[in-house]
Amino acid sequence: MKIFSKEQFYQCDKITIERQGISSTDLMERAALQIFNWLHVRMQGAQVPIHVFCGIGNNGGDGLALSRHLIQHGYNVITYVVNCSDKRSKDFLINYERIKEVTKDWPILLKCKEEFPDIHVDDIIVDAIFGIGLNRPAQDWVKALFMHFKASKAFTLSVDVPSGLYLDKVPEDENGVVWANYTLSFMTPKLVFFLPDTARFTIQWEVLDIGIDQDFYNTTNVGNELIGKPEMLQVYMPRDKFAHKGSFGHSLIIGGTYGKMGSVVLSSRAALAVGAGLVSAFIPKCGYSILQTALPEAMVITDENEKLIGNIQFDILPTVIGFGIGIGTDKKTIEALEKFLKDNKTPLVIDADAINILAKHKSFLKLLPKHTILTPHPKELERLIGTWKDDFDKLKKAKTFTKKYNLILVIKGANTITVFEDKLYVNSTGNPGMATAGSGDVLTGIITGLISQGYNPFVATVFGVYLHGRSADIAVQDIGYESLIASHIIDYLSEAYKDLFSKPKQPEEENNNNKDNED
Repeated sequence: MKIFSKEQFYQCDKITIERQGISSTDLMERAALQIFNWLHVRMQGAQVPIHVFCGIGNNGGDGLALSRHLIQHGYNVITYVVNCSDKRSKDFLINYERIKEVTKDWPILLKCKEEFPDIHVDDIIVDAIFGIGLNRPAQDWVKALFMHFKASKAFTLSVDVPSGLYLDKVPEDENGVVWANYTLSFMTPKLVFFLPDTARFTIQWEVLDIGIDQDFYNTTNVGNELIGKPEMLQVYMPRDKFAHKGSFGHSLIIGGTYGKMGSVVLSSRAALAVGAGLVSAFIPKCGYSILQTALPEAMVITDENEKLIGNIQFDILPTVIGFGIGIGTDKKTIEALEKFLKDNKTPLVIDADAINILAKHKSFLKLLPKHTILTPHPKELERLIGTWKDDFDKLKKAKTFTKKYNLILVIKGANTITVFEDKLYVNSTGNPGMATAGSGDVLTGIITGLISQGYNPFVATVFGVYLHGRSADIAVQDIGYESLIASHIIDYLSEAYKDLFSKPKQPEEENNNNKDNED
């Protein structure tokens, strides 16, 4: 699913109006009807007080049109105009006149704190104050109104975006943003729904179809995309009847030190479970019995060193190499990595301590093959690209880094983001149970195993991240968040594959917006 920028939202409005021969007021009416239908299906005429707060721009016009439909269907509606400016948009004024035609209770004008209404915890708040065009902080009395909403603990529904939330930067004052329980977004989701600094302002979100021009949607190039089941079905490669293990490549997992062989077991097992034809593990001598016992399906090659990786030599021709899990940062290992990178031409997936080594020895980055995949957790990412001011600064630095070295970067988190060729691919799967030791090792193995089967590095990355999260989503239904461990993610990969072809239980795509960072 595409994620439009602020400029593209405005362009989409304009082109839809022109090509469909409608007015901006007609498009606003569509949006208001969709919000009304969403509420009506859920409320079924219940007489809970609904407080609709409208700004004086087009978002406020949406709110006024919504209030009119609610009133006409007999709901208990109180409408307010948040008078934060003397300027009114044309569509706001049109809908202001229309609402006066259906009720004698005209919208209440709010100009200061003393005029704030009482709101009960069982009431409903509809926030239609500011839209995507906000470019400056709200006035102090409007911030106080937002805090009044929050203090009431009433269910808060935001129209398009929580008021006070910018689309392209992080608010300086969290009290200057509405904290929404639910946001109904027009056309496409907003990137701010997925970033740790801004996602907290809406617990859940949903996209409403307001009939935008489909040709514009289909042909517009975007900088950000949301990755879900429809996108992954398009890239999935079914197996040929006459395929054999050689058809699906040979994954080599290099890693491990004394006491950290479990990471190699997890990565190797994940590569096999996701479909690699063959998997070998290159490990210190101390891990030989562990690997042969824990994973009989894998082959084992040992380093000449007993407890660490210090001399990377093997006589196989792997399709892809997953490197770095549990490897440590010993001087011998650093020297071995540099020598290996100078000679290596095989595609790489790099994780964990190998990333820490690259961060300390930036010259090694120039030795990486084109489209090498790096999968850092937040601290590892910081060591790679430097500290950042906020999430937008982080993404900017991540893009600069990937372009400089021609890499693919996986920013692991609640909504894992893959950065590739100046675009962001936001994953839609995953849950808080994944915040557990070893889940990152599993991801390394999954991506490695997909490349082994013939997926190109970019597709393998976004598909691997998706399967990783979807497997965990299915697993927690049986296991629960707290009890999920990394091995469970591997165990449920088969279910994640089968889920690609299952029919959805609900018509709307499932959203996971309350997830903690993965390990």
